[in-house]
Amino acid sequence: MGFETVLTIGALTLVGLGLAAIAVLKGWNGWLELKKMELAHGMPSYREDSAPTLTGGRIEMADLKERVRKLEQIASGIDL
Repeated sequence: MGFETVLTIGALTLVGLGLAAIAVLKGWNGWLELKKMELAHGMPSYREDSAPTLTGGRIEMADLKERVRKLEQIASGIDL
């Protein structure tokens, strides 16, 4: 491969990375604007009617405790 080919590939790679970075930053800025508008209008980012009930919260907490227990067993090398 010649020097010109390597230089061309490198330049095209940098241009591609630059374009990808610009696209990601535009998406990030759009997401931030959405969150700013939600805060300005007092709109929560979640639905209020989807809040867990007291019983659902207890079940979820028990499930999380069980997962933590299993992960601790895995970390200590105990087979389930």
